Amino acid sequence: MQRLTFLLCVGFPFSTAFYFHAGEREEKCLIEDLPSDTLVTGTLKVQQWDTGRHAFLESAPGLGMFVTVTTYNDEVILSKLYGPQGTFYFTSHSPGEHIICLESNSTKLVSFGGSRLRIHLDIRVGEHDLDAAIAQAKDKVNELTFELQHLIEQIEQIVKEQNYQRDREENFRMISEDTNSNVLWWAFAQILIFISVGIFQMKYLKDFFIAKKLV
Repeated sequence: MQRLTFLLCVGFPFSTAFYFHAGEREEKCLIEDLPSDTLVTGTLKVQQWDTGRHAFLESAPGLGMFVTVTTYNDEVILSKLYGPQGTFYFTSHSPGEHIICLESNSTKLVSFGGSRLRIHLDIRVGEHDLDAAIAQAKDKVNELTFELQHLIEQIEQIVKEQNYQRDREENFRMISEDTNSNVLWWAFAQILIFISVGIFQMKYLKDFFIAKKLV
């Protein structure tokens, strides 16, 4: 791993553009000394060496660059694969040196023009790109909208479950009341039957005793 070192103590917007050469899967890094809460915007473009024309031409399809941004505490701030051209953003969470590393994903299958790569890099520190800020804001809004929609769906599902449980509870209460009412009426009917049977037996025995002249 080779490092292109730029130690920048940034108190105002700073921009620098340069290019460097690298081989296939060769990682090169640069160091930015940043204050906290500082937006860094990087624009990259990759060209390949054409052995026939002896010039750097536009890169082949499928060629991309891995961009990794870490701190000296090994905190990964950004790790993403970009195409031959792209723009990356990150914000420093704490003051100190930040390591920006680039490595191509090229192989012999796509590097038909040779293994030499020219990487153009434009680093802007402390410059808030309006389009980037708008894009990031839209991404955050879309993410929040998705999460809000997900929460709304969960709430609707919970309400449905509560309504279902309420309906079940109401049906169970109605069945219980009907059952209790039926039990009460059945008990009342049993009491009437017992009283009627008792009165009938007493009358029958009285008539029997009178007929037999036992009383």
